[in-house]
Amino acid sequence: MIRVRISAAKGSTPRDAGAEMFVTPDRVTGTIGGGQLEYMAIDRARQMLARNEAQARMDVPLGPEIGQCCGGRVVLTLDRAAPRAERRRQALVFGAGHVGRALAPALSVLPLEVTLIDSRPEELALARGVTTRLTPIPEAELRAARAGDIAVILTHDHALDFLLAAEALSRGDLAYVGMIGSATKRARFARFARGQGIDPAPLVCPIGTGGTPDKRPEFIAAFTMAEIARLVSHAHLNEQTCDN
Repeated sequence: MIRVRISAAKGSTPRDAGAEMFVTPDRVTGTIGGGQLEYMAIDRARQMLARNEAQARMDVPLGPEIGQCCGGRVVLTLDRAAPRAERRRQALVFGAGHVGRALAPALSVLPLEVTLIDSRPEELALARGVTTRLTPIPEAELRAARAGDIAVILTHDHALDFLLAAEALSRGDLAYVGMIGSATKRARFARFARGQGIDPAPLVCPIGTGGTPDKRPEFIAAFTMAEIARLVSHAHLNEQTCDN
């Protein structure tokens, strides 16, 4: 396996420094931005595998000579370093109603381990393409979550929503805690949380507004996914900065 890493990027480039992909004789995982740049890098990586080379470097201007019009320049480092073991964040989606069933698959396109959680087997049975968990004690899933994980709360019961949101916020180490609802619901929860000695400020509620009042499940799911995507992307960029 050859790791292809953008070690430097200047000007307009399809990916920033730190982006990686891994190349084997018959498979590519990840991307450095696609296009002719990526084809060239894959070809060079497979040459290295065939020739048993350990390291290589490519300095590539992204201009018309290679059929790309970005106009920038990238330096690629190719080596046999093994990929880093990457722990993905969990995204725990509580509530398998219409919004939950739309949101869970939407989140699955992000680098997240998504689980749709509910106490109702008939609702979970309607979910497609996602990991589901049937449990009568959903708050236990929050207690077992890891620091930096994500919780989205949209159950069929306001009291259960409040219980789960309070449990999530009381940890103080989750990256995102969101709850479906209105400004009125948020105000009610804030009073409830303060009565429990919990700061309600980190709670995202309403979720998925995206500047539009559209309440269709698919739109709420799409805008909520965008909120979480920004968070995941920002965390990834911070990790790259630390690595560099």
